[in-house]
Amino acid sequence: MIMGGGEKSLKNFHLHLPNLHHHHHKKQARDVPKGCLAIKVGQGEEQQRFVVPVIYFNHPLFIQLLKEAEEEYGFDQKGTITIPCHVEEFRCVQGMIDKEKSIHHHHVGCFRV
Repeated sequence: MIMGGGEKSLKNFHLHLPNLHHHHHKKQARDVPKGCLAIKVGQGEEQQRFVVPVIYFNHPLFIQLLKEAEEEYGFDQKGTITIPCHVEEFRCVQGMIDKEKSIHHHHVGCFRV
């Protein structure tokens, strides 16, 4: 994967995923298919919940969104990961990732809940 000048900055990037087996997460965890993770996108009233495949977390576009979340909220987010971009911007990124995956015959489905 060629990432240009930002490659060095990703070496220290660590993602701490919440443990979905805690009792207070059980209801939400049940509606998240295996291999997927629930995230929140947007801020305030615009905020929506999305369920995305974990393979997204390796994609450079999604990594950039995670970096923005780190800058906005830090690494100590509690509960669901929140991406601070606008929902429409996220849908655009999601469409690009899905289109790229379908070109490689590995269609990845996503949905908003």
